[in-house]
Amino acid sequence: MLGHKRRHQLNSHLKGVVIHAMDDKKIDLNLLLALEALLAELNVTRAAKRLNLSQPALSAQLSRLRGVFGDELLIPTSRGVLPTAMALELQVPLRKTLDQMRELVSNARSFDPSTASVTLTISASDYMQIAILMPFLLKMHLVAPNVRVMVRQLQDSQMVRTELERGLIDIAFLQSEGLEGTDLRRKAVLFERYIGIARKGSIEERPMPIDRFIQSRHIIVSPRAEGFKGSTDEALAAVGLARKVAFAVSSFMFMIEAVSQCDLLAVAPQRLAERYSDRIDMFAPPVPVAGFGIDMVWHDRTHNHPARIWLRTQLEEFCAEH
Repeated sequence: MLGHKRRHQLNSHLKGVVIHAMDDKKIDLNLLLALEALLAELNVTRAAKRLNLSQPALSAQLSRLRGVFGDELLIPTSRGVLPTAMALELQVPLRKTLDQMRELVSNARSFDPSTASVTLTISASDYMQIAILMPFLLKMHLVAPNVRVMVRQLQDSQMVRTELERGLIDIAFLQSEGLEGTDLRRKAVLFERYIGIARKGSIEERPMPIDRFIQSRHIIVSPRAEGFKGSTDEALAAVGLARKVAFAVSSFMFMIEAVSQCDLLAVAPQRLAERYSDRIDMFAPPVPVAGFGIDMVWHDRTHNHPARIWLRTQLEEFCAEH
């Protein structure tokens, strides 16, 4: 058996060879694979076949290996080759080194959510966070207990590109018309409808008469304080009508909370409104209101990363189910 000091020396030597292997001007990493095959077969012809190389090519690699290690490594005999004392000492650390490298490559190409420890970041509006991400993350936690997810509030869709490029976020959820014409990768994941909402027990007539709808005070969401009009106002204007918008707020949570406590009306995304059906009544808007699509957006820099691929796949499937 090798002494601890000798094992340490050999491991250090192999680490040095691997470091040099990263610079193809000095040594080809395939030399270590050639040495592994030669020590396993103790026959140049069989080792060459195992590596899918010609015998002269493998002989050339053996010559380079002898220069790297300063040892003959394999002595020709009438029955093949015999390993030198150094070659025998190298077998175990060589196998461990190559096994670690194979494991490194394997881990880089695969992702096991049950054991992986990784942090991922998603940017989304409060609507998307409550309607989709909250139930998704609660489900995901059961199958990926060590995967941490940072959910960031989507402030400005125009900043998303920079955040994705810099790696500050891995995925963003935007309305489908956001960031048009960019080279970001995107996937349509859901379409959302609008539905009218009112305080629980306050709706006496269904469908709601349009007169009551336009005469009531309304609250709308305007994330960037763009004014007191939205998709509903466009739909009303198309038939020559207008409603009374009393408040424009930046959060759907604010809007729903306000509606549940007073006589304000609002038009909200259906998936979100349904989560608060114990506190609000829902009704069909008296005029058709155009819905909106949501795209999942990411950058090329994370396109082929196994953990990010897994997260995008899971999110896409979850959105399709819901």
